[in-house]
Amino acid sequence: MKYTEKQTLAEKTAQNLLEMIQEKGYGAGDKLPTEAELVETLGVGRNTVREALRILMSRNIVTIRQGSGTFISDKNGVADDPLGFFMMDDRRQLTEDLLQARLILEPALAALAAQNGSEEEIKELEYILKELEGLIRDKKDYSEKDSQFHAQIATCSHNRVMTNLIPVITEGVRVFADSVEETEYEQTLLSHRRIFEAIRDGRGEDARQEMYFHLMYNHNRYRKE
Repeated sequence: MKYTEKQTLAEKTAQNLLEMIQEKGYGAGDKLPTEAELVETLGVGRNTVREALRILMSRNIVTIRQGSGTFISDKNGVADDPLGFFMMDDRRQLTEDLLQARLILEPALAALAAQNGSEEEIKELEYILKELEGLIRDKKDYSEKDSQFHAQIATCSHNRVMTNLIPVITEGVRVFADSVEETEYEQTLLSHRRIFEAIRDGRGEDARQEMYFHLMYNHNRYRKE
């Protein structure tokens, strides 16, 4: 690994730590070695390790929990607003554009999920779906669980770019689609179940179509408000 002369020791240490994380296959939620262990492994002082961890935390790669230790962040190194949504002033147009982006991307992802999803990933998708269905039946806010459902489909697709991108898009829709006055329950319940069953059964084209119908329904509904 070549470093530029302008890099600080902490920045070099952060890069070395990131390479260690990648080499050892750490995943979201995994706990890193203790500070003392990192000092020994990386061959630098305690203050340098702390600064390196702060650098990685600022990049959403790790999260530090006081009294518990340092863990791999579930944000996968994705910035909180990587596409600059919060700087866009026309919120309604932005929401329509995000919904349109989902129409372009997610039907294909659903087909890939049906083709590539592992048994464990499909079980996790079903678990999320059941939680989502419970919230819908109780007529509670299900928006966060809905986002998790779509993010898990991206995970099932085994496309690592989309695994990071789809949560950003769905969160954008969730935040900005605030002009829809009435929450849709019945159609949401039905469409998510159909999408899941198509993915579970490996029916790629059906999964594609069910996702398209679901998103098109929401897009048209939003535009009517």
